Amino acid sequence: MFLRKTLLAALCATTLLPITAVWAADAQQFPSEQGSITATPIAKGLDHPWAVAFLPDKQGFLVTERPGHLRFVSPDGQLSAPLTGVPQVWAKGQGGLLDVVLSPDFKQDRMVYLSYAEGGGEGGKAGTAVGRGRLADDLSGLKDFKVILRQEPKLSTGNHFGSRLAFDRDGYLFVTLGENNDRPTAQDLDKLQGKVVRIFPDGRVPDDNPFVGQQGVRPEIWSYGQRNPQGLAMNPWSGTIWENEHGPRGGDEINIIERGKNYGWPLATHGINYSLTPIPEAKGKTVEGTVAPHHVWEKSPGISGMAFYDADRFKAWQHNLFIGALSSQELIRLQFDGDKVIHEERLLGGLHARIRDVRQGPDGYLYVLTDEDKGVLYRVGLNQD
Repeated sequence: MFLRKTLLAALCATTLLPITAVWAADAQQFPSEQGSITATPIAKGLDHPWAVAFLPDKQGFLVTERPGHLRFVSPDGQLSAPLTGVPQVWAKGQGGLLDVVLSPDFKQDRMVYLSYAEGGGEGGKAGTAVGRGRLADDLSGLKDFKVILRQEPKLSTGNHFGSRLAFDRDGYLFVTLGENNDRPTAQDLDKLQGKVVRIFPDGRVPDDNPFVGQQGVRPEIWSYGQRNPQGLAMNPWSGTIWENEHGPRGGDEINIIERGKNYGWPLATHGINYSLTPIPEAKGKTVEGTVAPHHVWEKSPGISGMAFYDADRFKAWQHNLFIGALSSQELIRLQFDGDKVIHEERLLGGLHARIRDVRQGPDGYLYVLTDEDKGVLYRVGLNQD
């Protein structure tokens, strides 16, 4: 092993091979129920990466780093300098630069959407914000960045910002917002804590949102009673929006988000406080008038970014859902009968890394980010013999 690493180092120093040509030698094999899996490093040395988006025409990737940097990663794994034009973020606790998605019309408008923690609240507190800017043609930065959504009031001292972004088939933007570790606010309809919101791409509120026109209610709200949503994706077969969120100690859950519904937190939960005491507001695992989780883990894996698989490359993965796990340091694969979860498998545990995000790439591979001081973007594929 030492000799192999020495030879690789010599190759890097003398021949300047493309990064992926060298890192392909670092590809690792892991077992799975459907055949071995290969995880190949695409980019290394990322500072707590949080999300990845794919530029069209195989141009490369955009990756957010929680301390506040947005980077371009070339197809051969080269990391750019931090892009200019990115907003200042509140990089404390769980806060920082969070999700990144491209406009559905990116080829025409080149809009990049970011979610992030923003300071300026009373007593030094922070909240989640979402904005968009146009990616420069030379990929050096974002131009004319504008905030389109702010979580008000700002109540976080460092926890539970959410936040994931997803567009649905009709072009509406859905945003998950954590309850800032202030539990009762998830039930308060005059606040944007513990909510999933639905807005137009420019931040305007659709007239058919469920609470539009109601006195004292935020019109952006689509659903409420969420705790700390860490995953959001559109089901490509049904068009429905699926969300996942951290429970407290126990009770991580997946929800299918419906218009105007209450998902229960903190009135209904499968978890308890980290101090092992009950959640004070909780009335049980299920409460009348709230939607029970579509799927729940009694022991929390610390779920994070998620992606449905609908590509043709790996037939065995079709109609599966993949979810990153931070605490258990795995990639979770769920199989369905319709929408019902019928099987779960844990993958990539041998990486021994917190998996923050997973996305299906345009090439049909999965791409996984590890949330570490020196995080890695991996390409993950199934070896089908």
